[in-house]
Amino acid sequence: MPAPVKNAGADRLRIALPTGIFPPDIGGPASYVPRIAEALTARGHEVAVITLADDPAGGGAYSFPVRRIRRGMPRIPRMIRTISAIAASAREADLIFANGLFIEAAIAAAFARRKLVMKIVGDWAWERARNRGEKIPSVEEFQSRRQSPRSEAVKWLRARVTQRANAVITPSRYLMTVVAGWGIPARKIEVVYNALEAPPETEAARVPPFAGATLITVARLVPWKGIDTLVEVTAKRDDWRLLVIGDGPERRNLESLAVRLGVPERVIFTGGVPRKQVFAFMKAADVFVLNSLYEGLPHIILEAFAAGVPVVAASAGGTNEVVEDGVNGLLVPIRRMDLLAAAINRLVSEPGLRAVLTDGAQRTLRGKFQWETMVSGTEAVLYRVASNKGAGR
Repeated sequence: MPAPVKNAGADRLRIALPTGIFPPDIGGPASYVPRIAEALTARGHEVAVITLADDPAGGGAYSFPVRRIRRGMPRIPRMIRTISAIAASAREADLIFANGLFIEAAIAAAFARRKLVMKIVGDWAWERARNRGEKIPSVEEFQSRRQSPRSEAVKWLRARVTQRANAVITPSRYLMTVVAGWGIPARKIEVVYNALEAPPETEAARVPPFAGATLITVARLVPWKGIDTLVEVTAKRDDWRLLVIGDGPERRNLESLAVRLGVPERVIFTGGVPRKQVFAFMKAADVFVLNSLYEGLPHIILEAFAAGVPVVAASAGGTNEVVEDGVNGLLVPIRRMDLLAAAINRLVSEPGLRAVLTDGAQRTLRGKFQWETMVSGTEAVLYRVASNKGAGR
């Protein structure tokens, strides 16, 4: 991890920050980007965000400018407009700090002749393959085995685009290893763990009365989050209900599954909600469950830790660098519905274990995932790239 660097006023950076999702969108980058942008702005840097949006006119006010480009445009015109917007911002900046839109950011960096830092929180080539419905068992297998011609082409493009970066930040050692497998030199990759700002002060949400246990998951509703399994687990227990916080392309399928299993009243879909409301829902729940097939480093588990709700998580990717089994949560193997249900049942039925794990979660937050450490680590990478005149591919 890079050594912290304090901002001296004369060392102000001007940063163009592209991202594919941004509030009111749901997802890791949509949570991280506004907070890191606010933190860098508070340290005296100038940040300008360029993002895609369903409604370019909406999204709230920030202490930094946000340029929103309509997500629903045809792909090629949208890419041209996005590249143009990033390049225009980059020409007024010292460097580009891309948290998404990596193809567009790499092209814009070449046009604007600016350094490029990427924060990579997952394998977007794998995500695209899964969204197309390709049957790929794991991220690891996707890296090591030959896939369909289309996926191989996207894998090649992903590697070439990432190689254009002057530095890559990953939020876990697991992802550092994945990215290195794309042909990125180790000297270009820095691990900066995600962290959590002070959580919003809020009371537990008012949810309809229920005699049993309330489970909660918070995620973008995409296939690899494993929410269909959570619906099935809930359907097998009359004394459990599930709150699903978030939205995404799988929502209609998941709602239909709940109906087919006869539990639409016990599987509650809220859609996307503001961060403060997410915490309120977590505080109203008995167990937080993350059943994802892969994670770079699951920021939402840090939020569950802060909310004081005990955690059960599938042991995938960077999740193992956050959850220590029996210390701050329970880990189960991926694709093991039986073990997932058993772990949830332990937390529901053993209040002493819940107390041990939530205490351990607070210690983890204080010791490993400090907000100022993450901001300083990120700032250090940006400073190094911006000041290194010889840095490049």
